[in-house]
Amino acid sequence: MQHIVERELELKLVLSPERSVPVPARLSYLTDDPYAVHITFHIGSETPVHWTFARELLVEGVFRPCGHGDVRIWPTKVDDRSVILVALTSPDGNALLEVPSVAVAAWVERTLRVVPPGSENTMLGLDAALAELLTPLPADDLWLSDPWPSDDSQDGEA
Repeated sequence: MQHIVERELELKLVLSPERSVPVPARLSYLTDDPYAVHITFHIGSETPVHWTFARELLVEGVFRPCGHGDVRIWPTKVDDRSVILVALTSPDGNALLEVPSVAVAAWVERTLRVVPPGSENTMLGLDAALAELLTPLPADDLWLSDPWPSDDSQDGEA
């Protein structure tokens, strides 16, 4: 059974040190995709913007700087408020987002209660899928039998 952990929140898109704009967003965690977190940004366009990255990255980013390349996350203080900064890079552009630490940390904690770290693979059902793939079917008997029965007769004997 799939569980979904979601949280609506307002992020700030940092445009400069002095200016930012609010961006409504939704954090989503699905037990069917246990290694990933999904963020949907509602930026006023026809379609929302979706980002997916490793849950482990967000878990670590609550406490210390982490990430390379497209997604980097680090905790900091802005005007005496604890926030998490998320830097996103894509071919379409870059974004620096300011996220409230308390809200993200509480949401991450909920995902960790639903699927504890290290148990993600149990949610994927790989053992059952492999067993199903490797279980012979009745039609497999044709393929498993020897198509050329051995000929025990000697050359020249009939």
